[in-house]
Amino acid sequence: MENTILAPAAVLVLWSLIMLAWMALTRFPAIAKSGMDLKAAPPGGRGQDLDAILPPSVNWKAHNYTHLMEQPTIFYATVFVLALSGAGGGLNTELAWAYTIIRIIHSIWQATVNTVMPVRFGLFLLSTGCLLVLSVNAVRVTMGV
Repeated sequence: MENTILAPAAVLVLWSLIMLAWMALTRFPAIAKSGMDLKAAPPGGRGQDLDAILPPSVNWKAHNYTHLMEQPTIFYATVFVLALSGAGGGLNTELAWAYTIIRIIHSIWQATVNTVMPVRFGLFLLSTGCLLVLSVNAVRVTMGV
């Protein structure tokens, strides 16, 4: 079974945890500076509730972390299908690395600059293109096409 494709998936998992740490290290001091008492927060509060309280540049890290829990889940499933089907090498591995690297660049851009057009949107389109080809390849391999 060719499973070199698992490495970029593992790197993206690690990157997601790095973003989680960056979010926490940015958010907690900002919450303290705002004077908000988390112990007095009403039950059922969510991180999204902080958008109106914290500066946008602080919230950008949280927004990106949320994004890393969305589309990349399709990436992980696709990578596992390809690896288990024996098609986890060659072009598929290259596309998986491209997806991972582009998503990391997208994260850094969103967390620091966060202008949508043209850079952030372009990075999103590029990564989605990689994922599209990977998913088509996964369908082809699993259907014997």
